[in-house]
Amino acid sequence: QVQLVESGGGLVQPGGSLRLSCAASGSIFSINVMGWYRQAPGSERELVAKITSGGSTDYADSVKGRFTISRDNAKNTVYLQMNSLEPEDTAVYYCNALLMKVPTGPTFRFWGQGTQVTVSS
Repeated sequence: QVQLVESGGGLVQPGGSLRLSCAASGSIFSINVMGWYRQAPGSERELVAKITSGGSTDYADSVKGRFTISRDNAKNTVYLQMNSLEPEDTAVYYCNALLMKVPTGPTFRFWGQGTQVTVSS
């Protein structure tokens, strides 16, 4: 089985920073893409940022210039550095991984349990 364990959420004032981490463990051969999604109350889950195993990144327009995604392939871990946080960033943040369990096998998508980020004064 595969597990994604997130950490780093919490309460922060507007303009502050937080760093989220997500470690994947279990039956993993390779992780093609790791990413972060978020879901605010009453809204659909949306992509925040994603990164490939080669380091290519993609960001939602709303976080460009403020958030940075990175990963440590050796540790199967992805990070999200969030700076200049705004109240609109308040949401549950979910880690996501697109991975293969065996060489040439199918690709699976896994989700973490979510971590709350609240931006408020």
